[in-house]
Amino acid sequence: MKLLKATTLAEVAGLIGAKAIGSDSLAVTGINEIHVVEPGDIAFVDHPKYYAKTLASEASVIIIDKEVDCPEGKGLLVHPHPFDAFNELTKHLQKELEGAMNATPDIDSSAVVMPGAHVGKYVTIGANTVIHPGAVIYDHCVVGQNVTIHANAVIGSDAFYFKRKPHHHEKLRSVGRVVIEDDVEIGAACTIDRGSTSDTIIGKGSKLDNQVHVGHDTRIGERCLFAAQVGIAGCVEIGDGVVMWGQVGCAANVSIGDGTIIYAQSGIIKSLEAGQTYFGSPAVEARAKMREIALIAQLSRKK
Repeated sequence: MKLLKATTLAEVAGLIGAKAIGSDSLAVTGINEIHVVEPGDIAFVDHPKYYAKTLASEASVIIIDKEVDCPEGKGLLVHPHPFDAFNELTKHLQKELEGAMNATPDIDSSAVVMPGAHVGKYVTIGANTVIHPGAVIYDHCVVGQNVTIHANAVIGSDAFYFKRKPHHHEKLRSVGRVVIEDDVEIGAACTIDRGSTSDTIIGKGSKLDNQVHVGHDTRIGERCLFAAQVGIAGCVEIGDGVVMWGQVGCAANVSIGDGTIIYAQSGIIKSLEAGQTYFGSPAVEARAKMREIALIAQLSRKK
């Protein structure tokens, strides 16, 4: 999430009641989750296991729950509850951002939004796009040209992102978007979550069958094909021309290379190389898995 205008370490410290370590005038230009941070961004960390990774990231400012050595050129915001502080900051910044925007959806005159569909605020819909009855387009979504969104699809619902606390689960506020590029088709009853702080992206020319789920901050490349009931967790990077057959499940924080094919009902738990075909749970190279199945069948017959 990029800010309307740059602010400073000292100003952010005042907003969330944190102790600033570093140059008070250090520029802050955005706020992002650790997997998508860029120079100028604020990130947060609240567990020693992730201190080193976060401090070494591209983030310029880190909200942290303990005073540690501040890396050169960065700033720290020490707060007893970094997750809560991050939530409060995104709430403030989103309110500021929306105050400068036109809330009325920008829908091209050639687009068709059928009766019963809902289009939220700050939404953009491109030329020759068709939104079928019952589809819901949440606030801030961007839909390109020649897109078809079928009945009862939900685009832009909140990220499934919770912090476990002693007596409840605290939800991370979702302030990202869904961006659907040109020539995409979204099947009936698909659900696509918006990014927690950045964008969930469906690449140009990709086609999603019915009942496909795409988690927050996942980025799908161009010309991909996903069959029914594919489920993709958050923060997944999927290349161009990837094919997933029915009921493939994909864990969070993995990458899938260009041209990869995954057979039906496979489970992806680690990153997959480009141009290969995979099968099984956990998914492995398909020919190796077929040989394994054949050998098991032979052993069974010998008993």
